[in-house]
Formats: sequence, C-alpha cells, structure tokens
Amino acid sequence: MTSSSSGRSAFWFIILAVFFGNFMSILSSTTINVAFPIFMKDFDAELGKVQWMITGFLLATGVVAPIVGYFGDRFSYKRLYIFALSGFTLFSALCTVAWSIDSLILFRILQGVFSGLIIPTTLTMIYQFIEKDRQPFAMSLWSLSSMLAPAFGPTLGGLLTEYFGWQSLFLLNLPLGIAAVAVAFKCLPYHSINTSKTFDFPGFITVLLSSSFIILSFTEGNGWGWTDWKTLVCLLVGTSALIYFIRRELRLANPLLNLSVFRTNRFTYSLIINCIITASLYSGTLLIPVFVQDVQHSTPLVTALVLLPGSLVMALCSPVVGKLYSRTGPFPLIMGGVALLIASNWELSHISLHASHVYVAGWMTLRYVGISMAFMPVMNAGMSSISKERSGHASSVTNWVRQATGALSIGVFSSLLAARSFVHQKGLSGDASFIRDQSMTLAVQDVFLIAVFICIVAIPLTFVLKEKRNKPQPAVLQE
Repeated sequence: MTSSSSGRSAFWFIILAVFFGNFMSILSSTTINVAFPIFMKDFDAELGKVQWMITGFLLATGVVAPIVGYFGDRFSYKRLYIFALSGFTLFSALCTVAWSIDSLILFRILQGVFSGLIIPTTLTMIYQFIEKDRQPFAMSLWSLSSMLAPAFGPTLGGLLTEYFGWQSLFLLNLPLGIAAVAVAFKCLPYHSINTSKTFDFPGFITVLLSSSFIILSFTEGNGWGWTDWKTLVCLLVGTSALIYFIRRELRLANPLLNLSVFRTNRFTYSLIINCIITASLYSGTLLIPVFVQDVQHSTPLVTALVLLPGSLVMALCSPVVGKLYSRTGPFPLIMGGVALLIASNWELSHISLHASHVYVAGWMTLRYVGISMAFMPVMNAGMSSISKERSGHASSVTNWVRQATGALSIGVFSSLLAARSFVHQKGLSGDASFIRDQSMTLAVQDVFLIAVFICIVAIPLTFVLKEKRNKPQPAVLQE
C-alpha cells in the first residue's frame, strides 16, 4: 500500500471515530424534548421539574468545556475521548433504570458532563491528527455529524417514545457508544503533548462557579425574571468568579485554560462571528416551533416536518462547503452565508399569522443554507490560526463561549418574545384568541428583525478573515 493510500485510509478512520461520538452526543440532546409529556405522566412531575433534564444537561456541558485542554494535554486526546464516550454510555444505561424524576435528572446531568468532554475533544483531534490541507474537508464532515443529529433527532425521538417508551431514547446510545469506543480505540493515534503540568484546582473551582452561575442565570432568567434577586445574584457571583478566573489564568505559567489564544486576532474575530451565527441559529429554532405550534396550533410532528427540509439541506451542504473552502478560502463562504441569514431573517420578520408551512419551510431552509456556508469556514479560520499545541485550549474556549452564547440567546429571545407580545396586545382589538395569536406573530416578527441586526454586525468582522493571496514573484534574470 502506498503512503498516499494509507494516508487516505487513516483520514477516514479518524473521521469515522470522530463522527460516531459527536453524532451520538448531539443526538442525545435533541431527542428528549418530544418525550416531556411522557416523563411528566410516568413520574407524576411538573413541566418545570422535567425541563431540568435539558437545563442540567446544558449546564453540565458548559461547565466542563474549559477543562478539556488541560486533560487532553495531560492524558492525550485519544484517552480523554475514550473516557468521555465510556462515561456517556454508562450514564445512558443508568438513565434507563431511573426510579424517580430526580434520579433521572441526576443521571442526565452526569451524562451531560461526558457530552461536554466529547464535542471539544473531537474538534481538537481534527487539528492534531489530520494534515492541514485536509482539515477544511474534515471540519465539514465534523459539521455534518453536528447537523444530522438535530435533523433526525426530534422525529426519531417521537417514534421511539411512541412505540418503545422513553427508555428507548437512552438505550439507543448503548450500541452507538460501544461502537464509538471500539472505533476510537482502534483508529485514533496516541499523541500526548505535556505530562508534567500540575492541575490548577483553584482555577477549576472558579471556572466551575462562573460557568454554572452565568449559564444558569441565562437559562432561568426568563422564568425567574431578569430583575429577580436570584437572576441578579447568579450573574454577580458568576461574573465575579469569571473575572478572577481570567486574571488568574493570565498570570500562571501552566494555566488550566490557555487564554493566550485570544491574542491571535484571527481566532478572536472568528469566535465573535461564530457567536453571532449561534445566536441566529437559536433564534430560528426557538421562534419557528413557537409560531407553528402555539400560534398556528399545529402538531409537533408538523413542526418537525417544517424544520426537516432545512436541516437536511444544511447537512448535505456541509461536505460541499468543505470542498469549496480549499478553493476559495473562508471569506466568500462566510460573507455569502451571512447574506443569506440576513435575507431570510428579514423575510421572516414579515411573517403573517396565516403564512403557509411551505413558506416557513422555504425561508428556514435558506437560513440553514446560510448557516452551513458560514459555520465550518468560521470554525476552521479560527482554529487553523492556532498552533497544534494550543488547539485543545482553543477548542475548549470555542465550545465554552458558544455554550454560553446558546444559553444567553435562548433566555434573551424568550424574554423579548414575551415582552413584545405583551406590548402588541395593548394595540389590538377583537376576540381573545385572535389578540393572543396576532400579538405573538408580531412579537416573532420583532425578534427576527433583531436577528437581522445581529447578523449585520458580522459583516465588517468577516473582512478580517479575508486571506491575502500571495502575488507571484517577478522572475530574476541570471547573468
């Protein structure tokens, strides 16, 4: 076998190992929502209690993201990945035998801890194990695994819950997890960067506190009220701990999380654009289900079908974008993606109460094409500017910030939706049902309009990522 063919084989084995784990981790977070009524019935629990299966999972994934860089450097990313997959599979099994809603939430949170290790670890391994010229295509396949899971998750979750019970949502992870561990053990190379670093325990405690309290305040702020004492205390404690953590990490020679990655402008600007794309993504995933189900009174299955074309197109676009990246660089793809996001958000900011499902699905599909065009190039533009030795810390920072952005987006957009709906109710007349539905429609329009302005902010930042093409050097005449 030639070296080029063996290199191609190694590439696909690594991608297979990365794809398995990333897909499983994200799939588990997208199949749960549809089973909430079943959990409420079987455990005789209130919706607020059951929602902690999502809230706790989100908190856990955000809390552990900053420590991936240290443990990956200390024990190797292959070992960390196998450990994370094994833990995720174990607690998936324990979820199936939960005897109360409290035990199920506990196992779900612990499952989230290991899920929070999986995603940044898979991202780091791409930049440590794969050649630089193949990293954009590898990133497109990594993105594909991230997009296929939410595309099929809700529909798959609904079918499994209806025919096999809620336990099947967690049993599904067992064969996937065992297969992922086997593939990772067999296919991933062992590579350790540093085995002499000491663990920064005070830094770990402060990042644990800051992540927990900040993400909790964003997640629960809409329910508690943004001026409620619980929200304000969480924000104050979380922000204070974060400031201390940042100052501490910048002083240490061997920090828990190497924040020097922010000194690379290309990485910093790409992360800002990444957060803008994340906020835009969450605006659609929040607003459209509310509009289709609560305003147009359609079923969850219809909502899943409205979102399915966009999710599938987004997944199909990922490998294409990976191929185009090598030819064009990040700038035209990101700019084109942002332009599509702006156009689709603008059109959806004019959505009417009686808009057809085809209309909504069409514009949501265009949004997802834009997200697919911009997401991978932004990630790769930032990560590829970081050295291989610091890629684990850059991946940890990226996932940590994106997790907080997701929680913040959901909380802020939910609050804006409720506030704008209340404002519009005052100016409407008619029966109560019409006033409610029309005010919610107008509020959805307002939030999509805000998403337009958020996306516009990304345009000037995108020019920073424009790669300079080397000009051909003039020939030197020889005497």
